[in-house]
Amino acid sequence: MEEHRILVLTFYYRPDLSAGAFRTTALVEALLCMESSEVKVDVITTLPNRYSDFNVQALEWESAERLNVRRIQLPPHKSGMLDQARAFVHFAWEASNLVKGKQYTLVYATSSRLLTAVLGAWVAKRGNFMLYLDIRDIFVDTITDVLPRALAFVVKPVFLATEWWTIRRAMHVNLVSKGFESYFKARYPEQSFSLFTNGIDEEFMLRGSATGYNNSPQKGCVRVLYAGNMGEGQGLHKIIPAVARNLQGRAIFKLIGDGGRRAQLEAALDESGVDNVELVASMPRAELIKEYLRADVLFLHLNDYEAFKRVLPSKIFEYAALGKPIWAGVSGYAAEFINGQVSNSVVFHPGDVQEAIQAFDQLEMKDSPRDEFVQKFSRAAIMRAMARNILDCMVQQRELA
Repeated sequence: MEEHRILVLTFYYRPDLSAGAFRTTALVEALLCMESSEVKVDVITTLPNRYSDFNVQALEWESAERLNVRRIQLPPHKSGMLDQARAFVHFAWEASNLVKGKQYTLVYATSSRLLTAVLGAWVAKRGNFMLYLDIRDIFVDTITDVLPRALAFVVKPVFLATEWWTIRRAMHVNLVSKGFESYFKARYPEQSFSLFTNGIDEEFMLRGSATGYNNSPQKGCVRVLYAGNMGEGQGLHKIIPAVARNLQGRAIFKLIGDGGRRAQLEAALDESGVDNVELVASMPRAELIKEYLRADVLFLHLNDYEAFKRVLPSKIFEYAALGKPIWAGVSGYAAEFINGQVSNSVVFHPGDVQEAIQAFDQLEMKDSPRDEFVQKFSRAAIMRAMARNILDCMVQQRELA
């Protein structure tokens, strides 16, 4: 049986709370279960840091028979761009030192902000290893939308050049959203691409296979739940205060999470004078699922940025698995996906309060299990297929060498 040693670079890993952590953990488990090859995996990641209000203990070193996990302690940081950049530089420096002199068959890097992919490309180039990239966002588009126009004009060429070097360095690139295909295939026509999306984890699948818990909302008031990041990308501070004010007496909102715009959201809620919105700290998944099941409607929103027309939020999958009505302020591919794949869901244009209210009124307030969706987007099945793709790519590359 052929042996493969794989280095996994990921900024987030279990028990941290993030789409990247859940995805990478599932992939590592799938790689270790491959029967046709002897796979050994080294994971280099960080100690849990996704949310400042979520504290969970994790070992810096974790070792099993074929798995080693090294979690790097980051310096104190918040959600600001400069803080995040400093944290990543620390991670990259420590990771580079940890792998110096080690031999790997392949480097796998999963990246939502490009820089982890760049780190993977650098490590692979230095060691002459194969490189497999998992791209979860188009960083060049996102940074252009988020930064002031003058600054974006200056830095965009730098990030474009960095992206070009990184993508061309890989033997294969996976795209998490089909919305990314037109961007990457046009720029890198000779690159090999696949499409293994996010999916539904087992704890959500178990809930999704059962009948709904709340077949009708509590009398006179619909319970609306949002869970996740509260950053610029979600734009909750731009939509929730006005929507909550319009639905006073008809809906109560519970928002669970943390992020760079939470303080701004709190200020906007205070200014609007609404009393039907509750903000709650991040919580472990088991507790979060209980909150999901108590809700009548699950809410999702992305800011009205051009870059977000290509993304497919991982939150859609766990929301849809639970059979709850979904109320989503998204556009582009995410809107297309929800409209085509998720029953009892409504979509409105991001930031449009009146359209949001109209969409809310169209929801059927009952739980409806989405069994076909749950089976189609099982995280375990998707990651098994991706693990097989990684091993196949390694074999093909060796045959070409």
